[in-house]
Amino acid sequence: MDRLVDLLPELWAATAETLYVVSLSLVFGGIAGLFVGLALYATRPGSLFPNRFLFGTINVIVNFFRPIPFVILLAAVQPIARSLGIPGIGPEFGIFAITIASLFAISRIVEQNLLTVRPGVVEAARATGASRSRILLRLLPREALGPLILGYTFIVVALVDMTAIAGAVAAGGLGEFAIVYGFKQFNPWVTWAAVLVIIVIVQAVQFIGNALARRVLRR
Repeated sequence: MDRLVDLLPELWAATAETLYVVSLSLVFGGIAGLFVGLALYATRPGSLFPNRFLFGTINVIVNFFRPIPFVILLAAVQPIARSLGIPGIGPEFGIFAITIASLFAISRIVEQNLLTVRPGVVEAARATGASRSRILLRLLPREALGPLILGYTFIVVALVDMTAIAGAVAAGGLGEFAIVYGFKQFNPWVTWAAVLVIIVIVQAVQFIGNALARRVLRR
């Protein structure tokens, strides 16, 4: 326990590093995943911009990356990161790997939530003269905003889990803190302290996401 007290500055630094990695990964992966999800929705047969070849290509790419376990993806994308000038360890590498892993999951969540919008809403918008681009980029995201918030909340929780796994390859954050100071030094107090902080972060994210979604859905 005394060792944990001594390590409190490192624990807070690791917490800040986890939040930093999760925030940037969410920004990069969230934006990229949103556009890939919109492309999946728009190009599917019978949709706004049907294109069987494009839809099939994007669908195959998403299905190729999504099932890869994150711990394997970490090792697989390390040479790519280095070729782009990103170090193979540390928070920057964590952001790179988590962004790749999350964007494909986010794209599928976006596509599935857009599909829940009633076709009548789209038909009514087209009948009033709204362009297909306007429907895709403005109407549909607004109509599916509540479920999208819940979907992104789920992803943020998954990103926190990914940062913990990335700690195994020295990508920083609470995962690395728990492994270096807890697991390798046989100190369960340190390990459980990191676990407790992760649980608090996840609970806070879930609470905020649920509150935002509830507010949007009640409009």
